Parts: sequence; structure tokens; C-alpha cells
Amino acid sequence: MAKDLQHIIESIGLPEKEASLYLAGLQLGSAPASSFAKAARLNRITTYHLLEQMVHAGQFTVVRKLRAKWYAPVSPESLAVEARKHVETFERVLPELRSLHGAQYRKPHVRFFEGWEGVRHVYDDTLTATTELLNFANSAAVRAFWPEYDLEYVALRVERGIRLRGIAPDDATGRRVHGEDRKRLREIRLVPAKDFDFGNEINIYDYKVAICSFGTGSHEDVFGVIIESKEVAETQRQIFEMAWRYAKREGAREKRAR
Repeated sequence: MAKDLQHIIESIGLPEKEASLYLAGLQLGSAPASSFAKAARLNRITTYHLLEQMVHAGQFTVVRKLRAKWYAPVSPESLAVEARKHVETFERVLPELRSLHGAQYRKPHVRFFEGWEGVRHVYDDTLTATTELLNFANSAAVRAFWPEYDLEYVALRVERGIRLRGIAPDDATGRRVHGEDRKRLREIRLVPAKDFDFGNEINIYDYKVAICSFGTGSHEDVFGVIIESKEVAETQRQIFEMAWRYAKREGAREKRAR
């Protein structure tokens, strides 16, 4: 267990020796550098310098007691707050870091997945989306292939707060699914099924485009593709928005016809 904790502390940014001192401090409480050196099995001078650095970094506090410095680690909750700050800072600069990739980042990265397990991996990846999902799908086809789709995928998407805008054929299943939009964190627009009977499902999110093809309906015949490219994803977003506007006009026309 101690080794597991050591690895976890190191994973949030503390080097090996500093992580050992922090864990030792949680057991020692407030103590002089010599006690930390003994507990962490480190050289006393090295321990002193590391503790001073950790005080400066806000990971330890220090008080004078009996003409010596006594050190104590901050609470694990305080360390967790600092770790979250680092993550938030990294996420803020993520777009800039991506732009530094230059030509290498713009080069599409394509992953191909075969069979049902592969397609499930593609769906799992869409659940990492930090943007809304833009979706072309045949509501009847995906549910015929995956009967537990709503329970095993849609419910998890809703739980993670990932919103979806989708375009689907106007058939009985499409209308039923559309009727549940509000509680499913989505908005679906229906288009004439005779003209747009989609055979694949396409999801656009972040800088990715994910395609799932159900083929003949056999679990062995299906496949999925994930394309990672900022340019490709942006172009597909624009195509979706164009289709989205068309779908709105068609929906209004259908209502008038009825």
C-alpha cells in the first residue's frame, strides 16, 4: 500500500524523494529535519534542503521550536487543491500547446477498429468529448444492432453531461427517439427517410470525427474509424451546421404538410 501511495503522490508532480518526505510527514506530524531524514532514509543535509524547497512550494509548513526548525506537511486536501490547479492551468493552455504541434498536429491520425469490440471502443471515445456531440445517425439501425444502446450508451452520455445535436431519418423510431430529447440532453432534427436513410453513424467532437458502420448487422462485419485532425473536424462541423439548417426547414415544411 505504501508503494501505491508513493506512486500516486509522484503522479501529481512530486519527485520521488519529496513524495517520500511528504508521506513520512503524514505519519510524523511536526518534527525536525533529522526525524524526516531517518523516516525517509535520506541524507540529513539533502533532507533539510528538500524540506526548505517544499516549504517554499507550499507543501510543508515550518515553525521554530527548541532552537530548531520543525516541519509539518500540509493536509492531503490542500495538496489535492494544488494538484487540481495544475490540471486546470494545463487545460487552459491546451489549445496553445496543440497549436505548437504545427504540421505534425495537422497531420490526421486515423485509427481503424474491427468487430463489435472495436465499435464499442469508438463509442467509448465519444464519451470523452469536452464539446457537444454533432451526430448523423439512423435511430432505428443503431438500436436494431445494439438493443441496449439507450441504457448502455445514451444514459452514460447524459450522466457525463455531454449534449448532442443530431440529424436522423424521419421514421417511427426517429420520431419516438426525438420525443425523448429533453430528458436525453439532446436535440434531434428529422429529415425525410426516403432521401436520407443513413447507413453509418457519424459523431463530430473536439478535434475528432468518429464513424461507425453496421454493415449487414453482423457483429463481425461492423467497423469503426476515428480521425483525429483539427482541420477535418472543423470542416465536418461546418457540413453538419449546413445540414442542420436544412433539417430545420424540412421539419417546418413537414409540420405544415400535416
